[in-house]
Amino acid sequence: MNFLLLFIPLALVLEHVVHAPPGWVFLAGVIGIIPLAEWIRKATEQLATTVGSTIGGLLNVSFGNAPELIIALFVLRAGQPGVVKAQITGAIIGNSLLGLGLAIVAGSIGRERQTFRREHAGQLGSMLILATIALMVPALFDFTERPRMGGAEAALLDERLSLGVSGVLILVYVANLVYTLMTHRDVFAGAAEEDEEEKSKAHWSARKSISVLVAATAVTALQSELVSKSLEGTARGLGLTPFFLGITVLAVAGNAAEYISAIYFARHNRMGLVMSITVGSTIQIALLVAPLLVIVSYLFGTPMNLVFANPLELVAIAGVAFTVNAIAHDGETTWFEGVLLLAVYAVLGIAFFYVR
Repeated sequence: MNFLLLFIPLALVLEHVVHAPPGWVFLAGVIGIIPLAEWIRKATEQLATTVGSTIGGLLNVSFGNAPELIIALFVLRAGQPGVVKAQITGAIIGNSLLGLGLAIVAGSIGRERQTFRREHAGQLGSMLILATIALMVPALFDFTERPRMGGAEAALLDERLSLGVSGVLILVYVANLVYTLMTHRDVFAGAAEEDEEEKSKAHWSARKSISVLVAATAVTALQSELVSKSLEGTARGLGLTPFFLGITVLAVAGNAAEYISAIYFARHNRMGLVMSITVGSTIQIALLVAPLLVIVSYLFGTPMNLVFANPLELVAIAGVAFTVNAIAHDGETTWFEGVLLLAVYAVLGIAFFYVR
């Protein structure tokens, strides 16, 4: 994907030299983020081989969604929390439906079925259900309590509830790290052992890994600022809503590198790792990225709660948990299951297109 790096200077030229229409700046900025996400992933993976499996695992999960978080921070700073919520929803459904569906279809070419560890899939499924409940409760609370009180009081309670739920989610995420990386490492050791051969093919020094990680993150922040500034103008020019662009384009751009990695490992018949990349990333979005954005929003002066006002977003998140658990419960996948995941994503995408 390195040729896509050319879109980074192109976006800067379009914005500051040519003063091109927002749509062109937005497109170039989004495409430029895709290879940067891959470099962040690669640098984190290489650094993990140096510092050991436990800290390496922590680094991988911490930086796995860095591009997604950076884009959301700039959109949030621009005063568009609704678009950030759409981006969160888009990342959740994109990773577990689009990313996993593409990987299953690609991995099934020439194979009747592929298998993975049911124990790990079961844990991921349980975490998805928890995330779904946690993200639905604030919206249900708002729906039941707002009619009984004034709008200002309801908004204040929504913010307090969202902060409380965010704290719980972050604690659960930390507990999950302790569980998978420390107390029950042996349960998940299979995937780590499979990954040793892949990691040994190339090895960067710690200095190079850190340098690439810092540089790629900094440039991602620069590109994200261009994207956030041109978002509204692009939506107007295309006749779309910022909501739709957030739930599709921004979400997919922030996770495109993970989709490509998932397809690559699926072709190598390593579906356990594919599940970790796609569903694990979904869990990180719900349990870490979304709560962090709620907390950081107060520093920006644009408070964001976890109330998803559009019921369709809640249906989409619940649908992800239901569909992934239905697909993963037996520890094997076939190409038709991948098609089912893609079909659910397409149906949701069509519905979001018509949201106004």
